[in-house]
Amino acid sequence: MYQDTLKSIRIQLRRYMDGIVSTSMRRQGMDYKMNFGVSLQNIRAIAGSYTKDAGLAQLLWKEEVREMKILATLLYPQEEFTAALARQWVEEIPFQEIAEQLAGNLLQFLPDAPQLAREWIRSEKEYVSVAGFIVYTRLFSKGYLLPVTGEPYFLQVAHSILDKGISRPQRAALTALKRFGRQSGRQAVLVLDAFTDYETAGSAEKEEFYNDMKFEFEYYM
Repeated sequence: MYQDTLKSIRIQLRRYMDGIVSTSMRRQGMDYKMNFGVSLQNIRAIAGSYTKDAGLAQLLWKEEVREMKILATLLYPQEEFTAALARQWVEEIPFQEIAEQLAGNLLQFLPDAPQLAREWIRSEKEYVSVAGFIVYTRLFSKGYLLPVTGEPYFLQVAHSILDKGISRPQRAALTALKRFGRQSGRQAVLVLDAFTDYETAGSAEKEEFYNDMKFEFEYYM
């Protein structure tokens, strides 16, 4: 049913193929079965020429091809994407870029997004945790407010992630903390109080995190 569409998509991807970008990504560890090196702008242009379709998106997601996975997040109708499918796809995220595209194009729009983000941030799986923090960042940016009773949990999990040292979840958590703190003076104080042990930790990395958040809040408040 979708074979002609998939063939058409492959033809367009080859038209925009950039071997230099593809090689660079592979050297950075993004070792897909196939990577055309197509820019996000061109991937979005390709997506714009097709009608959103859940069946097509499912097939694209199953492909071990960078651009097809991104297209899957763009072509799956947001109103049809479910929490159950979100849990499945999140477990299958292969790289940071896919986590960002999945969270930005689909996950943040789920009615259950806050609950799912809460669930995912404490996952031991790197990209599941990353996706959870990215969803929180997106939600905070749109004005979503954590329930007061949920704030200690968010701060505690983020603290535990930053304690572990440099990692992708750490960077995602730091960004989410900044967005959370920027929502109000009260929340900025909450964040800094939660990380007050970093201020004089005797660790250059931890002190940098603390000062980074403090500067962020002072700048935006």
